[in-house]
Amino acid sequence: MMNSTQVVYFTLSAYFDTGLLKYLYFTIILSLYVLIICSNLLLIVVICMNRSLHEPMYMFLCSLFVNELYGSSGLFPFLLTQILSDIHTVSASLCFLQIFCLYSYGSVEFFNLAVMSYDRYLAICCPLQYHTRMTCSKIKILISVVWLYASVICVLPLSLSIPLQLCGNIINKVYCNNYSIVKLSCSDTTVNNIYGIIATTLTIICPITLIFYTYIKILIVCFSGSKQMRQKAVSTCTPHLASLLNFSFGVCFEIFQSRFEMSTVPDMIRILLSLYFLTCQPLFNPVMYGLKMPNIRNICKNLISAGCYHRDLLI
Repeated sequence: MMNSTQVVYFTLSAYFDTGLLKYLYFTIILSLYVLIICSNLLLIVVICMNRSLHEPMYMFLCSLFVNELYGSSGLFPFLLTQILSDIHTVSASLCFLQIFCLYSYGSVEFFNLAVMSYDRYLAICCPLQYHTRMTCSKIKILISVVWLYASVICVLPLSLSIPLQLCGNIINKVYCNNYSIVKLSCSDTTVNNIYGIIATTLTIICPITLIFYTYIKILIVCFSGSKQMRQKAVSTCTPHLASLLNFSFGVCFEIFQSRFEMSTVPDMIRILLSLYFLTCQPLFNPVMYGLKMPNIRNICKNLISAGCYHRDLLI
């Protein structure tokens, strides 16, 4: 029997030999990572540098974009290293660190989207009370609680998984996953499974329930209001709902893949879908919000136009 103190590394068995194609995959992943960094950093700078965007909605968006940088940094450098490596192993400590990063990223994403839906609810359903309820101090508290709560809720499963006695060290994925390690355990994992259900409920089901509740309230107000109100609600709420649905799809597939037998699904499709919520969401959000929100879009256009103008002057 092998216990956790003897498992100093894990083997990621989902990787397979791609020959010279690994350099193509490396280039694609690296390009995607650079694009994610540039797009999210651009919007963070735009929001921080323009006082006209120092409003609650944009502050929550800034937190969302910071989270995209955080989550992608927990995955992409690791993927790039593994793609070029001939031996796909990862130390136990680094594996648990990656689990914390990716799980806390997902938690912050859902909680942040829930806070944003609450902000939209106040702005549309309680416009006269909006500025008294959504003060600067409350914004700071909400953002801090989102990040702190997500960190705490992700430390607990690791504290239960690290001491487990393991009978193997092979993880059938391209990155580290907590439940994959739990399945390697030789000892009883009832507590881990119960906490997993509780954490899933608190992290996913509760925020989504809150979001749907606030949007039902928003729809009721919009349909009873003017055409202008409906248009404003659609312009601000559409990117939020699209982001939620996109992320929820990727997370749900990852949960189903981890918990249920999916050997009938081709390996490549399983790998791509398991990476979906970690690779597409960090790019989806800045593109969606950058294109759909007029204030951000116009400022970005002005920045690009100014950059082109100065370049032409230099030429």
